[in-house]
Amino acid sequence: MADSWEALRSECLQCRACGLAQTRRHVVFGVGAQDAKILLVGEGPGQHEDEQGVPFVGRAGQLLDDMLEIIGLDRTSVYIANIVKCRPPDNRDPLNVEKDACVGWLRRQTALLQPKIIVCLGRIAAKIIIKEDFRITAEHGRWFERGGVQMTAIYHPSALLRDVSKRPETFEDLKSIQAKIRELSAHAAP
Repeated sequence: MADSWEALRSECLQCRACGLAQTRRHVVFGVGAQDAKILLVGEGPGQHEDEQGVPFVGRAGQLLDDMLEIIGLDRTSVYIANIVKCRPPDNRDPLNVEKDACVGWLRRQTALLQPKIIVCLGRIAAKIIIKEDFRITAEHGRWFERGGVQMTAIYHPSALLRDVSKRPETFEDLKSIQAKIRELSAHAAP
């Protein structure tokens, strides 16, 4: 088990545990504050992320940045990672064998980070992190708690690019996240 961000990142960049290692350009480890109390988790890198080695840098990433700004956050105040660290071909959903091979990296990142809030970006992340039968259309914005960590899921930014009718619901979900941050900050104050 890695005991530092540098060691974990170095180990992850060498990973060849599944077939995605054969087609990747870059491992997309994660980005953000290594002491952030908020962890955002997507499903996996797309083309732009694979090219740059950074999560959420394409159009969906620009929208995610805008969403964070709405609630007073940015990439320097959160940590952003994915369930799988390598791009699935043609941006398909990650296969179970790929998720199983990769989720240990996310667990180890989470152990180092020790976030107070985890926000799943889309159903795939929510099914891994919150519960297997998570239904994004019915359960987005709901809060779950496990081991003292507050968890919720919102629509993935790429889904919001495809279907703008989901944006008002997502705005409400973002406001709920903002309220949860304030609530946890108030409890942490001396």
